[in-house]
Amino acid sequence: MSAAWPRRPRLVAGNWKMNRTAPDGAALAREMVTLLAGGRPCEIAVFPPFTALESVGGVVRGTGVHLGAQDLHPEPHGAFTGSIAGPMLVAAGCRFVIIGHSERRHGLGEDDALVARKVAAAHRDGLTPIVCVGETLAEREADRAAEVLVRQVAAAFDGMTPAVACATVIAYEPVWAIGTGKVATVEQATEMHRVVRATLDRVVAPRIGAEVAILYGGSVNAGNAASLFASEDLDGALVGGASLEPAGFWRIVAAAGGAAAR
Repeated sequence: MSAAWPRRPRLVAGNWKMNRTAPDGAALAREMVTLLAGGRPCEIAVFPPFTALESVGGVVRGTGVHLGAQDLHPEPHGAFTGSIAGPMLVAAGCRFVIIGHSERRHGLGEDDALVARKVAAAHRDGLTPIVCVGETLAEREADRAAEVLVRQVAAAFDGMTPAVACATVIAYEPVWAIGTGKVATVEQATEMHRVVRATLDRVVAPRIGAEVAILYGGSVNAGNAASLFASEDLDGALVGGASLEPAGFWRIVAAAGGAAAR
């Protein structure tokens, strides 16, 4: 089982998606590590594509930057062509794995049941899952955003013990804000984070929601990070495209660290 994550850390996670070859990924990681030479303002993780895990892992090893993967299969091994298992990710040096990203839920048809199986697999294999939840634009306009989050969180955390819940990270990513340049307001993000915490209190145990780290994701960049982190309910960010630009990513990290120090 994955080790418990420190209570409510500030974490900035860079999801590189389907970008960077192994050599290019290593070069990007070296630029990031150089910028972090003065110290880490908060916890940092990078999520390169599977083919770059080894090269990027070699660069960040020992620097305090965590390595993560973008997905895993629920089974630890077997005849699943094109898939990757948790033990393989652990062997590659990963600590984290992203599960249920909207691009997999809505682009590849992954449902709540599959997401729940992957969350259980991550814990089984010693990885810390970052579980993504979030509503589409149509669901928000229909005033169903809270309903969607309650359903997704309840499915992922059903039957989970408080200890395992505290070893899990959640990322609230409104689908309408991912890669669109649109960003939820601080008030919108805070409201949804509070919905998630209240759901955890009901599904897992009373007051457990206050102990689980919840990130915000959706067009986070160097220009808007500080305003987002002004909310005490936002424990960091899952960053997409902006994580491919080292200087900008560093500014997001610094903003998260500055908010944590207040």
